[in-house]
Amino acid sequence: MKRDLTSRAWGQGSVGAMKNWRYVTLHSLAASAFIFLLQRYALNASLETSLMWMLAFGACAAVLATMQSNR
Repeated sequence: MKRDLTSRAWGQGSVGAMKNWRYVTLHSLAASAFIFLLQRYALNASLETSLMWMLAFGACAAVLATMQSNR
C-alpha cells in the first residue's frame, strides 16, 4: 500500500485546499468570460458595461464556488 507523499510532505489538508482554490478560480474565470462575451457580442453592450458585469459575475461565481467547496 503506497502513501500519498505530497499530503504527508505538506501536511494534511493542504492538497485538498489547493484543489478547492483551483476549482474556485476556474469557476470564476469561466463565469467572467461567459458574461463578458454575452454582454459584449450578443447584447452589443459597451466595453465598460461588459467589464462591470464581468467583475460582478466573477465575484459572485467565486463566492458560490467557495461555499460549495466548503460543504
